[in-house]
Amino acid sequence: MTKRFDVVFEGVGRSSGKMRNDISVEWPMMNEHFDLATDEGPFHGGDGTAPPPLALFTAALTGCLMTQIRAFAKRLKIGLRDVEVRARLHWEGEQEGNEPYVTNPVGFSLDVTLDTDAGADDQRRLIDAAKKGCFIEQTLAKGLIVDHRLNIGGVWEDA
Repeated sequence: MTKRFDVVFEGVGRSSGKMRNDISVEWPMMNEHFDLATDEGPFHGGDGTAPPPLALFTAALTGCLMTQIRAFAKRLKIGLRDVEVRARLHWEGEQEGNEPYVTNPVGFSLDVTLDTDAGADDQRRLIDAAKKGCFIEQTLAKGLIVDHRLNIGGVWEDA
């Protein structure tokens, strides 16, 4: 029997410093609320009062995979003592003169070490399931287009 479910998060961000952003995130299905912040260091005009967005992105991708590894190990009856994931997320930027720069992803890699007595086939099966179950990894793999709208004079327009 196939069971389908939606997972929806909603966020509202507000600027609160030179480059600081305070973001209120809601997970309505679980009635949970999280207050997060991002900031940039002095090189980008910020005060470094919070991690930069890419640090949170790296943590989110790493943590998502780790969570799914541990959750699916239980479902697949694969014993785990510990999980370590080393992430490397690489982007490049290009700037013409003083124009805003343009960024591109170069490559992301996640190196997983499992402390387990499970054989190689079970470990591969677990990682494959975790990759498929990690919402963030699946979003990246499928290349989802992000819709943007801009409020101009009280009217929402596609941006």
